[in-house]
Amino acid sequence: MSNYYFLIIVAVILGIILPIQVAVNAKLGDAVANPMLAAFASFFVGTVSLLAYILITGIPLSKLAGAKDASPIAWTGGVIGAIYVAGSIILLPKLGVALTISLIVAGQMLMSVVIDHFGLFGLPVKETSLPRVAGMLLIVIGVVLIRKY
Repeated sequence: MSNYYFLIIVAVILGIILPIQVAVNAKLGDAVANPMLAAFASFFVGTVSLLAYILITGIPLSKLAGAKDASPIAWTGGVIGAIYVAGSIILLPKLGVALTISLIVAGQMLMSVVIDHFGLFGLPVKETSLPRVAGMLLIVIGVVLIRKY
């Protein structure tokens, strides 16, 4: 199997675990009776997990010194992640897993096409095409069907 197909499989697995993350975070929100505390606890466990991985694999912590050279926009990822986790904890009990995730995916696809089209964040430009717009419409139709049925 080529590296490309392996990466596709990894991406699908990441897609599979996303609704699991949202569901277990919502359960944590129920347990602590506060979505912000649940999001904090989730990030804390994630931080500890990443630190354990770094220490076990021997990644030198000195490489963090390079973070000082990162652009200010590069530091917003954590804030965006916190908004995502807290928001999904709030939405899931009200909308259900399928609708919450389908709306998130629709939003992700819309923003992905915009980022590609304009080459935002210094990424290569990939112009929007009719097939890409058709793909977006199919995603929106999927969201409507999930909501209705």
